[in-house]
Order: sequence, then C-alpha cells, then structure tokens
Amino acid sequence: MGAPHLDRFRAARRALVERLRSQGIDDLAVLHAFDVVPRHLFVPEALQLRAYEDAPLPIGFGQTISQPSMHARVLQGLELKPTDRVLEVGTGSGFQTALLAQLSAQVYSIERIAELARRARFVLDALGPLRVALRVGDGSVGWRRYAPFDAIVVSAAVVEVPAALREQLVVGGRLVAPVGTGTEQRLMRLRRTPTGEVVEDLGPARFLPLVPRATSEEAG
Repeated sequence: MGAPHLDRFRAARRALVERLRSQGIDDLAVLHAFDVVPRHLFVPEALQLRAYEDAPLPIGFGQTISQPSMHARVLQGLELKPTDRVLEVGTGSGFQTALLAQLSAQVYSIERIAELARRARFVLDALGPLRVALRVGDGSVGWRRYAPFDAIVVSAAVVEVPAALREQLVVGGRLVAPVGTGTEQRLMRLRRTPTGEVVEDLGPARFLPLVPRATSEEAG
C-alpha cells in the first residue's frame, strides 16, 4: 500500500497515528495498519480533506464510517494474530475491512446494502491483492461456509450478540461488538472458552443498530 496516492495525506495519517497512540492504542500492528491504509479513499470525495479527523463521516444510505479511535479500540480489542481468520459483520465503507486485512490472514465480510458492498469492493481491489471475501447478506447469521473464525467483529449495535455468531467462533476466539441501544451502548469482548464464554467491557460505544437484511442469502 505504498502507492503515490498516499503521499498527499501522509502527514495527516501520521498525526492520526500519534493521536491514537496518545489515546491508549499501543498495539503496534494496529497503529501500523492506520499508517498504511488510506482512509480518504473510503469516504466521499467531498469529505476527503476530513478523512483523518477523529470523527465519523457519512457514506450514504444513512450509514457512517466510524471515527478512527473507535475502529482502533475495536481492532485492539480483537487481539488479532497474522494467522487469524476474521468475520466482519457490516462492511460499510470497507475501511475497517482493509485494516483487518492488514492484521490477519483472511477476512470474510458481509454487508446488507448492495451498493455499499460494491463501492467497498472497488476500493479494496484498487489497493491491491487483499485477502478479503465479501458478500451481500444478513451478517447476523454469519457465514457458516467458512466458519469457525478466530475473531468476529460486529460493526453495528446489538441488544444481544446473535447466537449464530457466537457459535461460529473457535475456542479461544474473540468477538467484539457494541451492545445496547441508542446512547446506552458498551463495546463488549466475548471470548469463547472450552467451558463457555468470558465477557469483558471495553468501554462506551456509539454505533447504528444492526439491521437484518430481509432478502439475505443463507448463512452458508
């Protein structure tokens, strides 16, 4: 990802990385991913000059790209290893998808809005060979064909983590999701163990709610 299109925003990216570091993000792999993935390519052209602000931005269809610090907290909470296979529920702009691809062996991403999935695929393909499988569907049912996963990230708020997703996590795997409604949300990490699950609170969160896709494909 060292293409010339990064140069114009290099200083802004470095400043963002330092801001994340000052906010407690200390996973070096996560910081490196933010340094090399061009967030400005994943936002509307009219908003590109704001791409490296620590703020959510609209991407159309009533959706937003989360603020970088929230993405960073999610990624650090996943505790990813280079060999991990990751399921992403909610592709959105594709920015988090690209970050995940930097941090893992393979990403499987599901988006319910076909046009957002198309746009994300276009940008991801333009960045070069990334190990990303993307489909349109209902992310709440997961992707059984490729399960189980080492890590699962849910990019929209749920009242309760869907059982289908918990079942598709390997023993030792981590699932990070915003849990709650409206402004009363917490970023939660669920870790699957041989005897059950361990749940940890990673702090406050603010996400749009997870909406099932009524005409989605089957989970497989």
